[in-house]
Amino acid sequence: MSWHVVVRPEVEQDVAEAALWYEAQRPGLGAEFIEEIIRVWDSLEENPFLNSRRHSDKNIRWRYPQRFPYRIIYEIAESEGTVVVAAILHAARHDRHWHRRV
Repeated sequence: MSWHVVVRPEVEQDVAEAALWYEAQRPGLGAEFIEEIIRVWDSLEENPFLNSRRHSDKNIRWRYPQRFPYRIIYEIAESEGTVVVAAILHAARHDRHWHRRV
């Protein structure tokens, strides 16, 4: 089954801010960050349950990119075959930052 991945508008800002920060650290690193995020989104289309962690109380999951300390936070609507990406946040940030989006 192929899943339909929907990215909320706020996520684009999350990615842009992180990419700008990485680009300031080293030229080209921001583009590498974006490529890694896209790889995770592509893998969500294949199987959003694989290699994910699940919130204990909510229908929320997250995955970590291989190279960067960020969480891709998403919700799965199984009946619709849809994955909704709600946030991309630094792994050290408190959960309250993504709670407002889901």
